[in-house]
Amino acid sequence: MFKFMLHKTVDITIPDTLKIIPIENDVMFPHLVRPLIVGGKKGIRVIKDTSSKGNLVGIVTQKKSSNKEPEPDDLYLIGTAATIGHVFEVSTKKAKILLEGQSRIKIIEFIQTEPYLIAKVEEIREFSEKSEITDVLLEIVKTLFKMSVIWGKTLPKEVLSIIDTVDNPSTMADMVAVYLDISVEKRQLLLETIDPQKRLRMVFQQLNREVQLQEVKGKIDEDIAKEMSKTQREFFLREQMKAIQKELGQEDPHIMELNKLEQKMKEAKMPKEVEDVAKKELDRLREMNPASAEYTVSRTYIDYLITAPWSKKTTDNLDIKQAEKILDEDHYDLEKVKERILEFLAVRTLKEKLKGPILCFVGPPGTGKTSLGKSIARALGRKFVRISLGGMRDEAEIRGHRRTYVGALPGRIMQEICRTGSNNPVFMLDEVDKIGADFRGDPSSALLEVLDPEQNFSFADHYFDVPFDLSNVLFITTANILDPVHPALKDRMEVISLSGYSEDEKLNIAHKFLIPKQVVENGLEDKSIEFVDESILKIVREHTREAGLRNLEREIASICRKLVKTFVSGNEIIKVITAETIENLLGHRKFYYEVTEEKDQIGVVTGLAWTEAGGDIIFVEAVKMKGDKKLMLTGQLGDVMQESAKAALSYIRSNASSLGVDVNFFDNLDIHLHVPSGATPKDGPSAGITMCTALLSLLTGRYAKRNVALTGEITLSGRVIEIGGVKEKVLAAIRAGVKTIVLPKRNEKDFQEIKKEIRDKIKCVFIERVEEAVNVVLKDK
Repeated sequence: MFKFMLHKTVDITIPDTLKIIPIENDVMFPHLVRPLIVGGKKGIRVIKDTSSKGNLVGIVTQKKSSNKEPEPDDLYLIGTAATIGHVFEVSTKKAKILLEGQSRIKIIEFIQTEPYLIAKVEEIREFSEKSEITDVLLEIVKTLFKMSVIWGKTLPKEVLSIIDTVDNPSTMADMVAVYLDISVEKRQLLLETIDPQKRLRMVFQQLNREVQLQEVKGKIDEDIAKEMSKTQREFFLREQMKAIQKELGQEDPHIMELNKLEQKMKEAKMPKEVEDVAKKELDRLREMNPASAEYTVSRTYIDYLITAPWSKKTTDNLDIKQAEKILDEDHYDLEKVKERILEFLAVRTLKEKLKGPILCFVGPPGTGKTSLGKSIARALGRKFVRISLGGMRDEAEIRGHRRTYVGALPGRIMQEICRTGSNNPVFMLDEVDKIGADFRGDPSSALLEVLDPEQNFSFADHYFDVPFDLSNVLFITTANILDPVHPALKDRMEVISLSGYSEDEKLNIAHKFLIPKQVVENGLEDKSIEFVDESILKIVREHTREAGLRNLEREIASICRKLVKTFVSGNEIIKVITAETIENLLGHRKFYYEVTEEKDQIGVVTGLAWTEAGGDIIFVEAVKMKGDKKLMLTGQLGDVMQESAKAALSYIRSNASSLGVDVNFFDNLDIHLHVPSGATPKDGPSAGITMCTALLSLLTGRYAKRNVALTGEITLSGRVIEIGGVKEKVLAAIRAGVKTIVLPKRNEKDFQEIKKEIRDKIKCVFIERVEEAVNVVLKDK
């Protein structure tokens, strides 16, 4: 226990040299009498050699407590000179002594390190001038120190009686510093602070912080005690209320609520297995205190079980003609999708219990995949639900959380089913190709059960923990591309491709859907606004480049807004939008026809590509230079595309004489193949024939026709094999002004599936070997 000396101050002369005792994790202050346990051989040796009472030693703190035998560099330079009051015990491992702190000292230099430390020291004299600030600080520190005891700080009994007698700021600061909850480093900083007023201010700041924390803690403890007493009081009052209500013949509100839940459970027409679980949970609820947290969890679970549409469903509209009319009203073309829905309805008329199909609409953005789902729901007379899977990474979003977790909820599937109140909605899972996966699980794997008709009749959400029949739900998923979709998930879905729209289709859709919609949304219904065909085609060709319709709709909306602004400004608006007025309204054209506006060149060939946004054209450029048989490939080409380029070069080298190329052409040459738009990554095998033709144009010196575009994968033997995305590529070629396209022979069936009015706009040449493409694409010398 610490004690403070209150005897009359006696001047003790501090010698120039002192034996030094290092101490760990502690700081010795002047004016303080305290016991001290000393460890370490050097410290014990000092005590043995200075065991007589009254001898002075230097007490210095170690910088790091890990050093058992500290060297001079391991010690702070400011310490305390202290007299040895009593030696209690000394052993080889430790010594226990009583010390009286005298004054601060500063170590000038160490003059001995073995067998113990001796140093030259200098006494630090403290000069304290009396001032109002010092007096005020002294009184405040006294008050705060007493308050800390009130708020629960544990102190020796004699300290409070001593505190009122201290009027020296230095003594007060050192005395209070001993009892502060601070680190050794901060205690050392107080020891090294010579100015008593400054030290007293530092003590005040720390003490004030401690008192505030103790005050907050005390209030929290008080509030907890009050809350406990409040809960007990409410319990007794509730019991008394029950007794009073029983005497008056009234029913307990809590019992009434539970009885209502029981009635709702009967009306929900749950399956027997689910009803047993619900009753068991209700029995648990009856035994719980309504004020407990577990009561709310259990009550929410029962609410979800009651809300779930176990036997509620909407009646399907089985009038096929009416359904076909609704589908045609909402969407132009899309015959495959409409035909599949009508087939489902036709079978549904003959068989009442029919598992819902799992459809997957795949196509570029803006082709109407999401809006088609709403239209299908309207045609069938069902409710429509849509959730976006884009960026979803947590499996619990599909399956739900187990009820053991705080804040647990059902998965999105069951939440939306409960919200619609029907067990047979049209359920759209948007952007299925953009699902993620991380340490929380893989949502794609969780969807395998949801989208499998052989399993989803007993889908078990983790929250519900009872099976729910999803077989009546018509699930529709959408994606831009199928490559990222989990293979097992892809296998469970019936894929329907939605290709991009041709110019004629965009023209019809603009007149039937987009223009009327934007006219209404911008308040121009009574202004008789008319768009002529040429104006729409000008927007399509010069202001948009897309497979879908979103940008076309944006440009039409922009024109409508400009007309509204003109009208509101008091000017006369243009009622007939012609091709000539488009430039005034939308500005200069944004896109150009790369093909029709370029000249034929040697080594530059037009190709066709397929992207997430639909079809597009690419250019393959080839140049040669002196070198040593290097093939350089640039334009951010993927591994497959690079392999296609190497296969093309190998085919030409192995068949050089038959292709009219010098057999030794590669001996002293480097060839560089580049595909422009270098910032855009490119990959896939379908550019093989394009790169091969570009190399042949370069090596034979024959010009390549820019208005002829190719697509197809090649083999080392020169065969041209089939590729995908034919319709998208054909539409891209037409948009870019290409006159002739070259396709693999096996893709002829895909070309014939395209509408005749589109096929008539372009010439198509089908080939089986590379040699057949040469005379179609390359001009004679």
